[in-house]
Amino acid sequence: MPAEGPAARVSPDRGARRVRVVRTVALLVGVVVPSLILRELIEAWFGSGPLADFSAVAVPMTATAWLAPYASYRRRDALLWLVGPGIYVFAVIAWRVTLAPYRDWSPRPEERARMRWSRDPEHAGTWYLTEPVSGTGHTSSR
Repeated sequence: MPAEGPAARVSPDRGARRVRVVRTVALLVGVVVPSLILRELIEAWFGSGPLADFSAVAVPMTATAWLAPYASYRRRDALLWLVGPGIYVFAVIAWRVTLAPYRDWSPRPEERARMRWSRDPEHAGTWYLTEPVSGTGHTSSR
């Protein structure tokens, strides 16, 4: 019986990883491109300056603040767009959000009460959000 080479074996979650990468890239492009368009429009109307520069990060900051609680980040992490590493933080948030409601990272202490370890074979090794996020309970900055 011929042995299969390493190239013949395919990881079962390779397709899921590709889908997650595509979703993450789509989320990144869907936030960054409109911010660049907004910057160009404001620069055309008012000229280059601080207003145009701030408009380039206004959309990504808003998206980061909105999605941060769903990825175990705090809303104030959106302020990192003002000093530089905002794109990295948003990329991590986008990567985490694309797997929701399953999580492949450990939940923060205040989130543990709503989480359970997934026993689903398809999502083995992940946390599952048992209670839906409602109200402002998920936005606490404790």
